[in-house]
Amino acid sequence: MCGIVGYIGKRDAYPIVLKGLQRLEYRGYDSAGIALYDGANLNVCKTKGKVLDLKNKMEAEGVSQGNIGIGHTRWATHGVPNDVNSHPHYSNSEDLVIIHNGIIENYDALKKELIKRGYTFKSDTDTEVLVNLIEDVKNKENVKLGKAVQIALNQTIGAYAIAVFDRNKPDEIVVARLGSPLAIGVGEDEFFIASDASPFIEFTKNAIYLEDGEMAIVRLGREVKVREIKNDSSVDPYVQELQINLEQIEKGGYDHFMLKEIYEQPNAIVDTYRGRMLVDKGIIRMAGVDDNIEKFTNAKRIIIVACGTSWHAGLVAEYIFEDIARIPVEVEYASEFRYRNPVIDKNDVVIAISQSGETADTMAAIKLAKEKGAFVFGVCNVVGSSISRETHAGAYTHAGPEIGVASTKAFTTQITVLSLIALKLAKAKGEINNADFHYHLQELDLIPEKIKKALEANDHIKEVAKKYMNAANFLYLGRGFNFPVALEGALKLKEISYIHAEGYPAAEMKHGPIALIDEKMPVVVIATKKGHYEKVVSNIQEIKSREGRIIGIVTEGDEDVRSMANYVIEVPDTIEAFTPLLTTIPLQLLSYHIAVMLNKNVDQPRNLAKSVTVE
Repeated sequence: MCGIVGYIGKRDAYPIVLKGLQRLEYRGYDSAGIALYDGANLNVCKTKGKVLDLKNKMEAEGVSQGNIGIGHTRWATHGVPNDVNSHPHYSNSEDLVIIHNGIIENYDALKKELIKRGYTFKSDTDTEVLVNLIEDVKNKENVKLGKAVQIALNQTIGAYAIAVFDRNKPDEIVVARLGSPLAIGVGEDEFFIASDASPFIEFTKNAIYLEDGEMAIVRLGREVKVREIKNDSSVDPYVQELQINLEQIEKGGYDHFMLKEIYEQPNAIVDTYRGRMLVDKGIIRMAGVDDNIEKFTNAKRIIIVACGTSWHAGLVAEYIFEDIARIPVEVEYASEFRYRNPVIDKNDVVIAISQSGETADTMAAIKLAKEKGAFVFGVCNVVGSSISRETHAGAYTHAGPEIGVASTKAFTTQITVLSLIALKLAKAKGEINNADFHYHLQELDLIPEKIKKALEANDHIKEVAKKYMNAANFLYLGRGFNFPVALEGALKLKEISYIHAEGYPAAEMKHGPIALIDEKMPVVVIATKKGHYEKVVSNIQEIKSREGRIIGIVTEGDEDVRSMANYVIEVPDTIEAFTPLLTTIPLQLLSYHIAVMLNKNVDQPRNLAKSVTVE
């Protein structure tokens, strides 16, 4: 949520910051702004709306000069989305300017104290409180900006990533993070600041990722100085080489990032199991599991914590782990897990799943699990993210950058990683024989080609989308391994088309949702030949008798469901455990095409953020 971009160097800052904000639009936002310092003037321009609106406003006002700049895309928390509440925010003297991602929870108490000292406020934001607190400390303690930021942050409660500039110190920007990501790009006689590396990838491959509770002084002509916020101790910054490239974060000829990422799934899955799954040798190698195999094999249970689409991947994993490895699994919403005083002990393994690796609720769940003595294993996509650093061990999905807010390739690559872990544990525990183990590896190796085959139904799925694009409600049904896919299909439709949709276990239809079915209700039923096929066919008959509009997701060659359904979408055959990797593909495409036909902003759906770094 929110995007931060900054530049200090010899180049013109405006085009770098503006392009950086455009790169961060995927994070979700409702307003944008830029502050530029040209050596004499500190100019701020901000507006409700999109980065394009900001660009037009800046050009109209003729504000674009300076070699130092900070920019921000805001996702509203304190105060409605409007020009005044947008970032950056000045201090009362207008010497300081700040951009901020996160929430200052004790802002109200701080604000009341600052008002007593004569400070005034133009916005409703917690951020304006913070910049004035920094100014107050700076003046009262007679300290430099960096020290003032450190003292002020020790008085705040909450989460933040900030960048602060002082017109009286025109060669530096002070940054800090607690709970929200922040990266510093290190170039030659220049520095870049951003929520992730995408805004500066074409300028430098070297980056410093601040850890939680760290701040940095980014100063021209000096090395980056990193310190602990709490105790002011010095930290040696680790400069790492970035693994992403510019091509990965561009659309590559597709109309939307979401469509590009749907079509990237065959390659993303190959990249995820490449080097880990050696089919010819019948081996799965995963360092994070291999190095901790006893933790897994001795586990009394596995607890999976996640949010949104990652939670659905966890539900699929529950079926896979229990079916193949015979380990009890509980799947928890991270946002609930952290507050309900869960029973956890040292014999539990907690698997935390997050695309971004920055999800605030999942991070809090990890900290709770570690405090209780559990072994915590992370599954995330972003190298160097907070979850990858906070967990005891983990595995990356190698999906590549996922820009579309509605997750697609992250979901299937998460299932791939979790399937590899389940198979590895089944082998280690003696729960699967060599022949079945090898058969599973062969089938998983075939999945990318089968996804390519499933994608060939795109034109047919467009026809289905056109037929039902104006429906007010959708119902998604699945059983067993495909019940979580029904939930995920409904979520995708809700996220990007804003059509109300619900996912249910097919067997639960008679316990309530059947009351909704009439001739206007599209019902998407996942009815592959594997699993409880006959039971699902019975559910379809019940829908048909009530005149529901049936869209069947079926195995190639199925004629039984075809005879009852209004439309069928075929997917290739595979073993039951891997059917979710195929059945989710047409549901992603169906949601995408409906949203496009309804003229929705597919990559940046309203009110949503890609990386949810606050509660």
